Amino acid sequence: MARFLRVNMTDGTAGYEGVPEKYSMMGGRWLTSTLTAEEVPPTAHPLGPNNKLIFSPGIVTGSSAPTSARLSVGGKSPLTGGIKEANAGTRWGQQLARLGIKALIVEGQPATKGKLWGLHVTNESVTFFPADEFAGIGLYEVYPKLFERFGKKADIMAIGAAGEFLMTNAGVCFNDQEGRPSRYAGRGGLGAVLGSKGLKFIVVDGTGAPSSIPIANKELFDQGRKKLTEALMSHDITKPKGGLNSFGTAVLINIMNEAGGLPTRNFSSGRFEGAADISGEALFEGNKQRTGKELYNHACSPGCIIRCSNVWHKPDGTEHVSCQEYESIWSFGANCGIDSLDSTGELIRLCNDIGVDTIEAGVTMGVAMEGGLAKFGDADAAIQLMHEIGKGSPLGRILGNGAAFTGRALGVVRVPTVKGQAMPAYEPRAVKGIGVTYATSPMGADHTAGYTIAPEILGVSGKQDPLTTSNKAGLSSAFQSTTAFIDSSGHCLFIAFAILDIASGFEGMVEESAGVLGTNWTADDVVEIGRKIVKTEREFNLAAGMTKADDRMPEFMKYEPLPPHNVVWDVSDEELDSVHGA
Repeated sequence: MARFLRVNMTDGTAGYEGVPEKYSMMGGRWLTSTLTAEEVPPTAHPLGPNNKLIFSPGIVTGSSAPTSARLSVGGKSPLTGGIKEANAGTRWGQQLARLGIKALIVEGQPATKGKLWGLHVTNESVTFFPADEFAGIGLYEVYPKLFERFGKKADIMAIGAAGEFLMTNAGVCFNDQEGRPSRYAGRGGLGAVLGSKGLKFIVVDGTGAPSSIPIANKELFDQGRKKLTEALMSHDITKPKGGLNSFGTAVLINIMNEAGGLPTRNFSSGRFEGAADISGEALFEGNKQRTGKELYNHACSPGCIIRCSNVWHKPDGTEHVSCQEYESIWSFGANCGIDSLDSTGELIRLCNDIGVDTIEAGVTMGVAMEGGLAKFGDADAAIQLMHEIGKGSPLGRILGNGAAFTGRALGVVRVPTVKGQAMPAYEPRAVKGIGVTYATSPMGADHTAGYTIAPEILGVSGKQDPLTTSNKAGLSSAFQSTTAFIDSSGHCLFIAFAILDIASGFEGMVEESAGVLGTNWTADDVVEIGRKIVKTEREFNLAAGMTKADDRMPEFMKYEPLPPHNVVWDVSDEELDSVHGA
């Protein structure tokens, strides 16, 4: 039976309650955003006692659906001041789902500040345990100790030192299948919300739980699973030894660089001369040279058949870090003028260890370099600045609060943020559709909220000119609605490549979800659900004090032409306001 687990940090209690009927069909982002909108006052301080942090597995998470181990984390963002959902692929979410936990809600705040707690959730009990001994220790050291204590069948959610310091770039960390602290619901500073509540860990062990979530219509579910699997296994981007399995998400480095949309040296250019040295192809060849093997990528979580997660090795063949994703390599690479995968690998490893989002951290480094704290291309200086964040020094606390905060502290004008959140690895002046998503998503600048890169750059679902402003509002609106449902279903966003090109793949996703719940949903139904999710999120933001002025791009992009195309941001405010029918 589905249930909510409510954890009250004010009185140190945790207990189960039934799921009200109105939430029975919801999961993932649909549920985290709905509960946030209904239970968190929009004007509440994000780090105060009235904010909540909500974990919810997707609708099909915990089933045999392919690539479906996503878990949503939601609440009010300390970074943007608005609603936030971040998600990760992790067995932790699957275990939560199989324990029948539809949502885990963390609320309240201890009267005594500074003490840290962990929570151990099993099929039989929910218990608190003291966690002060782990304060300030890097997560690469902490996770093995927790596995030794709780066993290898357990999975861990944790915050790093950044979350303890209440930095607004603190992420929520989960282990991958090998136990590494490397899978992050990173964006929006939700790790700081846990830090404000004194909750350092949630350890989940589903031993004794069913091997799958209940499925109301197994025939329909199996039909959908077959369709989606076939679509993913046949698409060039998602199939075995295809683009993602061979080169990881970093396959986009050379593609975006060629398109003139790879933000370079704090968004001052769209092309980086060192792109080839930090590309997915360079990753593949570098690993081959260092290990003597052709290493195709692995799954970040059970059931993933796209398998785009990688390991970068040191020159002696030993492991350096997992995972060097496109956005992470770009943020510390091209964006900082650094052309070494060893350097980006170390910076990513530090983010994993400290507990911060790699996108926000890399963009912050670019702003810091613009502000004179280091020279572009100086990897050693960037590494030292990351150590400042980990120590929680005065400078580290500035940097740990993100790009917008750092820009204000240093007097930098070129600060690439929307709603206080740093832009990811796609230059909006050169790729207009993704810029519309950055501007109008309730989440702040977030490519995953409406990934128009698929048609604009990759030619998925029909090629669109990335430089034109024509129909970009409609494109972004459609992608935002569809994505909101994908985030609710529990599937990885990367299924979008196949379901947009292969109609049966989209049918499969819908049928899987309908099969689990016993509904008769159609494609139109799930898009409408997505639209309502985005509407709920926007209404929360409006009540929190946001206005149309928050759905805008940074001013510098309107007057600074971006090389090599020498284009500016020229999508009109009226076009932006039309995205959600405003």
